[in-house]
Amino acid sequence: MNPEWIDDAFYIKKQRWGTWVSYDKEDKPIITSLTEEQCISATRFYLKGRQEGFTESQTYEGVVGGKL
Repeated sequence: MNPEWIDDAFYIKKQRWGTWVSYDKEDKPIITSLTEEQCISATRFYLKGRQEGFTESQTYEGVVGGKL
């Protein structure tokens, strides 16, 4: 069975346990989601970020005072 390509960039497939997984053109998994719609939306968001470049992320550090 040939996959149905979405945006000519990826396809999705329902897994045995009810989750949905998207795959790129090299059959590498990209995103796993609980619903088909979430899988398509999250994969589009991820691929757009990968294409345009992700923004710098910030990290935060915290210190707990006192005795634990």
